[in-house]
Amino acid sequence: MKPDPRIVLASTSIRRKEILSLMGIRYEMTAPNFEEHWNPSHSAKEDAIAFALGKAQSVKGTFPQSILIGSDTLIEDAEGKIGKPSGPDDAKRILHRLQGRQHHIWTAIALIDTHDGSADISVEQIEIQMRQIHRDEIDRYVGTDEPLDKAGAYSLQGGGRRFIKKLKGDYLAAVGLPLRPIATFLRHRQIHIPLDIERLYLEKNFLNWKEYS
Repeated sequence: MKPDPRIVLASTSIRRKEILSLMGIRYEMTAPNFEEHWNPSHSAKEDAIAFALGKAQSVKGTFPQSILIGSDTLIEDAEGKIGKPSGPDDAKRILHRLQGRQHHIWTAIALIDTHDGSADISVEQIEIQMRQIHRDEIDRYVGTDEPLDKAGAYSLQGGGRRFIKKLKGDYLAAVGLPLRPIATFLRHRQIHIPLDIERLYLEKNFLNWKEYS
């Protein structure tokens, strides 16, 4: 029997690692050799696609004969793209901007099979409605340091979840890694996946997923 190809996640994200581990497959994790630079003429969706693809492509030389996974998540509201805060004051500014309003999370995933050069790119859009947030709530939350390395200055799976009034879309994609496109790509290459993906999405037994049902 032909062995399965190496599967490589081009990321250092602990959350993406946790999500991919749910599948029960063997994989490796490596830091992508890629720097993200927003294109002023691009939407958040377009930049997310470019970044996900760039991350996957950046490790092709290191991992030949492998399946590479790159993913990127960006936030966008009516005023434009929102990245990670530059510090506590910027985190407070971002949260004041988002509170009481709707915004979108865009997560792109790029899958490359370096054996035959085939690739697939998919994008998930998640709609978020935030509730009104009092200034002292924002100050206390920023004081925990949790939002300082998060796009949009909040964590869906952490303390920031109390600010969310409604989430519409794929929770796993919102956290950083949708599993359905990965499963489809791997199955087309006859790679066995122990996890029942649809059951996972039905039961929502991961982090605080059920709170958004």
